[in-house]
Parts: sequence; C-alpha cells; structure tokens
Amino acid sequence: MKIKIIIGCLLGCFLIVFLLTYSCQTKDLDLVKIEKINIAYIESNEDFANPERGFYRYSETSSSNYTVLTPDELTGYRSPQSISGANYQVLSTLVFRYYVLDDVINTAISTAFLTNMRSDFEAARKAGVKLIPRFVYTTTANPGNCPEGFICPPYGDAPKAIVLQHINQLKPILHDNADVIACVQLGFIGVWGEQYYSDFFGDASQNADQGKLLDQNWNDRIEIIKALLQAVPHDRMVQLRYPQLKQRYIYGVDAPVTAAALSESNAFNETDIARLGFHNDCFMANVNDLGTYEDYGNSSTDRSSTASVQNILKKYAEGDGKFVVVGGETCMDGYNPDNNCEPAGRIQAEFAAKHYSFINAHYNNDVNNDWQEGGCMDNIKRNLGYRFVLQNATLPDNTVLGTAMNITLNVKNVGYASPYNKRPLKLILRNIQTGAIESLVMSTDVRKWYSGEVKVEESILIPKNLSKGDYEMLLHLPDAYASISSRPEYAIRFANTDMWEANTGYNKLNHIVKVN
Repeated sequence: MKIKIIIGCLLGCFLIVFLLTYSCQTKDLDLVKIEKINIAYIESNEDFANPERGFYRYSETSSSNYTVLTPDELTGYRSPQSISGANYQVLSTLVFRYYVLDDVINTAISTAFLTNMRSDFEAARKAGVKLIPRFVYTTTANPGNCPEGFICPPYGDAPKAIVLQHINQLKPILHDNADVIACVQLGFIGVWGEQYYSDFFGDASQNADQGKLLDQNWNDRIEIIKALLQAVPHDRMVQLRYPQLKQRYIYGVDAPVTAAALSESNAFNETDIARLGFHNDCFMANVNDLGTYEDYGNSSTDRSSTASVQNILKKYAEGDGKFVVVGGETCMDGYNPDNNCEPAGRIQAEFAAKHYSFINAHYNNDVNNDWQEGGCMDNIKRNLGYRFVLQNATLPDNTVLGTAMNITLNVKNVGYASPYNKRPLKLILRNIQTGAIESLVMSTDVRKWYSGEVKVEESILIPKNLSKGDYEMLLHLPDAYASISSRPEYAIRFANTDMWEANTGYNKLNHIVKVN
C-alpha cells in the first residue's frame, strides 16, 4: 500500500510539473505567434552624404613638392560646396588623390613622402571621408613633333623594376589605412597612370610604330597588377583603366574581347577576378570613350576598334561592373550628344547600365555643367552608387527572450550600383527606459542589394540575457572596420524622411517591440 501511495504521489507531481511546463511553453508560443505590424515609410528626395559614393573631390600632390591634406578642408567637402568653373555644388565623402612620384623614377620613395602619406590618411579619418589613391609618375603632356602632337615621348613614367619597388614600399601604408581607402586605382603605367602613353610598358598611341600592345607589354602590365593586388588589402578593390586589361589579366594575353564577365557566383570572395573594377576617365566622350572599349591586340593579333568590338566590351563592362567598383570622369564635350540629359541624351541610363558609384566633380565641367542646365544633375547627385529607400517593413509587436524574431524589410535601391565594400547590417534594439543598446548582426549582404527591389526576410535570435522591456528598433549599416565602425559619418543612411539619427548613424524603424 505504501508503495502505491508513493507511486501515486510521484505521478501526481510529474503531472503538475508537466502541466506547468506546458502552460509556460504555450504562453511563450502565443507571444511568438502574435500579429505583426506593417509599417510604411516615406521616401526622401534630399541629397545627403553617404560613404564611398557620389561626386568625388580632386586633389594632387607630388614627391618633389608635397602638400598634405588637412582635416578641416576634407570635413568641408561633406557639405555642399561650389566647384571652380562649375555651375553646380556638390557634397562629397570621397577624395581622389593623385600621388605624383615625379622625382623618384630611378630611385626609392623617400621616408618623408611615406610619412606625409600617413598624415593624409589620418586627415581623412578625422574628417569622415575616404580616399581613392592613384600613384603616377607624370601628369604632364609634353607636346612636340610626333604623330599625336599634343603629347610626345619620352613620356616620363618609370621602368618595371622601379614600379615594383615602389609598390612594395607602399604596401604597409595601404594595409595600415585600409579603413579609409575606398579603392585604389592602378596608375603607375603611362602619363596620368592611364596605361596608354608609356615609355616602358608599350605605347598604344599613334606615336608608336607597332600601334598595338605586344605579349611582353601585356605580361609586364599583368605583373604590375598582380603586385598591386598583393599590396592592397584583400578586402579592397583595384580599378583598371580598360576592360580588356582585366580580361587579359584573368584569362591571359590571348584572351579575346568575348572573355566572360564576372558573375555573382564568383563575386565578393576576395579573389583577383572579384577585386578588379574599372575607372573610365573618358566616360561618354565618344562611341568608344576614346579607346576605353577597344581591342589593343597582342603579338599575334591586330588592334581593333570595330563597332562589334566596342559593343562586346561595353556589355562586358556592364556585366562585370554589377559586382565591382566603377567610377571615373568625363573628358570631352560636344563629341557625343548622348552625354547630355534625357531625352536629348542618355547620361543617366549609361550611369545605371555601367553601375557607376562615383564621378569627378571637377572634370570635365563643360560636360558636367550640361547636366545642371539639362535638369538631371540633381538625379545624378542622388543616384550615383547606392541609394536605399525603405518602402515598408513587417515588424513584431513583442517577442520572447531566447526565441527568434522574424522581420521583413522591403527596400528599393534607386541608385546606379550597390555598395562595393563589405559592411554589416545590424538590427539595433535600444531600451527606451535605460538607453541600453543590443546590436544584432543580420545575415544579408548589402553588396547584393542591386539596383531595384530588395526583400530582406530574417529570423533574428533574441539573447536570453537581454533585459525585459520596451525597445526601439533601428537599422545600422556601419563600416566594417572597427576603427571607424562607431563613426556616424561612415554609416549608410536610408533615403527616407524621419529615419536618420545623425549623432548615432542609426536609421529608425519608428517602432517599439516589447521583449518578454
């Protein structure tokens, strides 16, 4: 009898525990299953500063007469400023920087120059901007008695051994300052670093008898690209001047213009093919952008600039450019009416097709001024690079510690491109009583938020140790580098009204969730 009583008591206790546990679990599940709220957001037409995109400001210094950048000057670029010779104003988060190695074409870069470079990067960091460096040996076109007339050899660039030595010297600085480098342009080869008029790497101009590039010229250029890719941190891209230069680097000196463009399956993985972008320094100048879209031949093939070659290379640039950094400058007015605003031209369509993230604010103003006069400049200012508009979001009213919270964001990228450098997207929960912050990393990759509609659906685990209470919900897209990740200047702002917090770099979702 005693045994039956004991067993009965144990069964009773077990039943009580089971019912209590079931009741608690049911309560928690009921909280998770509550109806969610759909919130609509209002798009903003404001032109504002966003990192790593837009009109860049131009600067130049030389090894023979170095002038360092100052934080005050760079900070000013973040607000609207007039441009000399322009009928428009721009605000900028990017600064193009020519480093002209004019007095070291046969020797090492001086310690003083390298020290000054470090000061430039520190000034950029303090100002909340990023640099686009290009290292060159000359930016001077020397006229004379030669076929091209306005520019004649010798051009003034450096031999391969010197270039490789200089790249090796620059490597530590580039690695130490990757946080404030948007990307690096190849430079080094030829006048302006545009890999065209060169004393040592093949002269592609009419000044040369061969009129094309030979296999050795391609191999030498490939060696420089490889060295620079190794000198630049692996999470930063290198821009090349011509699409075919990338094709022949990736596929060899015999690569045809039909070589395959980058695809999403091999993008964003820090391999060479994923890290080589483009800077077109004669954007929309004429039918082939003054040689940008051209087959420069090799030892066994002739040079070609037929309409077919141009179209193939343009399609290659469009396909490849979706996944890499693209930018540059305009260079000639009057040759190509397509570089005007729509409907007379198609400049915005070309920016979108080629996925442009930035363009020079200073050159060529004859072209850029036409955009202001034609009425499309404001659109170009807003849409260079990415521009994220949060259209609506589905968010929970409450959630439970230790469970997953499901959210949906419907975003439209109305810009010409997606971000080219990796950065996290974080859901911020901010306690409205204490101000305490919980930062939850989301899995989406904003580099894949291509132009058009983007739907983000995520299930985010709420930490068990989070304090119960009411929390504001916010989005944060900070820089990936810890050195500047807390700086609001380096965070991405959504193009919506009543969302941006300038002091934190957060985007408010204008919703409160109760954590139980």
